[in-house]
Amino acid sequence: MLALLLAALPLLQEPSPPPASQAIDDLRAAARVLGLELTDAELKLMTRTVAEQRDGYAEVRKVPLTNADALAFTFDPLLPGMNVRANTLTAAPRELPKVERPANLDDLAYASIPTLGALLRSKQVTCSELVELSLARLARLDPQLHHVVTLCSERARAQAKVLDAELQQGKVRGPLHGIPWGAKDLLATKGIRTTYGAKPFEAQLLDEDAAVVERLDAAGAILVAKLSLGELAMGDGWFGGQTRNPWQPEQGSSGSSAGPAAAVASGCVPFAIGSETCGSILSPSARCGCSSLRPTFGRISRHGAMALSWTMDKLGPMARSAADAAIVFAVIQGHDPRDDSTTQQPHRDLGPIAVQGFRVGWLADGWADTKDRDAFLDELRALGCELVPVTLPELPYRALMPILLAEAATAFDELTRSGQDDLLAQQRADSWPNAFRSAQLVPAVEYLRASRVRRKAMLAFDAALQQVDVLVHPTGHGTMLVLSNLTGQPAVCVPRGFRKDGTPRSVAFTANLYDEARALALAEAWQRSTHDHEQHPPR
Repeated sequence: MLALLLAALPLLQEPSPPPASQAIDDLRAAARVLGLELTDAELKLMTRTVAEQRDGYAEVRKVPLTNADALAFTFDPLLPGMNVRANTLTAAPRELPKVERPANLDDLAYASIPTLGALLRSKQVTCSELVELSLARLARLDPQLHHVVTLCSERARAQAKVLDAELQQGKVRGPLHGIPWGAKDLLATKGIRTTYGAKPFEAQLLDEDAAVVERLDAAGAILVAKLSLGELAMGDGWFGGQTRNPWQPEQGSSGSSAGPAAAVASGCVPFAIGSETCGSILSPSARCGCSSLRPTFGRISRHGAMALSWTMDKLGPMARSAADAAIVFAVIQGHDPRDDSTTQQPHRDLGPIAVQGFRVGWLADGWADTKDRDAFLDELRALGCELVPVTLPELPYRALMPILLAEAATAFDELTRSGQDDLLAQQRADSWPNAFRSAQLVPAVEYLRASRVRRKAMLAFDAALQQVDVLVHPTGHGTMLVLSNLTGQPAVCVPRGFRKDGTPRSVAFTANLYDEARALALAEAWQRSTHDHEQHPPR
């Protein structure tokens, strides 16, 4: 008890007079911004308390924090009462195809991961050859696409040499042995800068590899490039310019995983790792025609990745087919004690299974062309799927975005307070500098209120998804994009046909929590019957 009283003494002492900035008129104006009308008497009572709180804020700000310092709590998408669907389906093995080395190695630019793996294991192609092919293509297309931040040439060549020696000895680390890949430049790489796509971090060197980099290294995948992202994970503009869509280079590649999408779509790397907080994997994948997975929140460790929103950030594979995305996901998913949000839930890749009997939900709204929607649903029926209309629960999802904005403003609070936010290339009302400053005014009460409504949304959306195995919808369905990122559900995005201007269209498969396997299996089965993903931009 004595210890408690001693600790409380500073709070009992007479505080210093409140500064002029906390005068009643200022408090009244601040309260009105928050939708409160207070009397003079109420405001007078507040002046001392608000001054004390402000002094406390200043004390807390003296404690050094980096972007890697997480919250004292973790977000769990699986609430009490929710159930993880058991994966009792019989998996089909993934077999390597029988292939021969092409006369021109450039013809492998769009080869699948199993095709490249078959060539490597049969010693028709070396890891070093694939690395040189990827590095050369990245360098040749970057002046047009602006998708490379840093080529990892020395690291890649050294790794390829080791992996080639292992193949000669008959050692194969797994399906990714010798496969080049690219990292969104918010993943830490020891000895190679990690810029976050933003001028204030252009020379940043982090003294570690991100967990996902470690896992891919161990699996034998070869990092060839750090790829662009919209600055601080927004949009497709960064300090090196705007990353372009390989299908239509005058158009941006969308963001924020702009470089990974452009590099995969242009045949520079077989796969890349992107991140999503609210659309940053799905949106550029849809724009560039990639097949990508945004996994369940907590499936993949974010250790060593830039934090934007601790309760919404997710990492995921971006590839040219759902099958390739599934292969990569199986390698990088899993618990990591360095990331409290990672799950112990098991994952089993189903492989190229038949999907007859899948209950597939579909949304009636959001499709640009209802005839095309109906044709897509007919393609799923032809696979033996049962189609079930689904209605989303009605809640003000977009109004919950202060959750993301408040967390993002916290992650980059020092950038705002130091004035370095002026160095960011984008300075519009909808860009980070203004968003960070505006989020400083989000009250803790409203953040917590939004979190309570978020919980309602999680329960309601889970109940809707429990009716089906997978839910299909346009990738750009705005409500789905916000809702599923708030609730943490996984989604697979795949290309479907083309617009009149030659750019790809896209559909998405959203699944129940921790049920990436079903979403990937359905997307893979649909791709085997349609082959839209095998199209690629003009050379």
